[in-house]
Amino acid sequence: MLHTYRLVRLIETHSEELANRLVEKVQASPLTHAYEKALGAELRQRVHEIYLHLGEWLLGRRDVDIERRYTEIGARRFHQGVPLCELVWAIVLTKEIMWEFLKDTILERQEEVAGELEALELIGQFFDRAIYSATKGYENALTAEHAREIAKAG
Repeated sequence: MLHTYRLVRLIETHSEELANRLVEKVQASPLTHAYEKALGAELRQRVHEIYLHLGEWLLGRRDVDIERRYTEIGARRFHQGVPLCELVWAIVLTKEIMWEFLKDTILERQEEVAGELEALELIGQFFDRAIYSATKGYENALTAEHAREIAKAG
């Protein structure tokens, strides 16, 4: 668990740098056009919060907390007109940026790799739950929007 804590602290310490890298990657990706529309500052802030408080999310929060947070994000992205595939891709890129950072860091200290695998597993589980919950929030918002449209038409 000590290795997990060290990795998480490393990510938290570099949270601003990681958030900046993500915004650059999202803005450069042809798979995330909707994020180009003034979502950069909000995206950077949200991702910075995730990286900065990763220890809390991984070690102190329950699945219901992750679900609540990402359900809200999914609904917000729906109302901002972000296609579901782009929302999911932005979460994947968030995870990818962190993996790249960790890979570079871990390769410098190969003797600690085995202990750090636990941290990598927790991080993967976190983002998998985030993807599911954001998708759920998006779909809930879509269903509610369709219900409003049907009520207005009927």
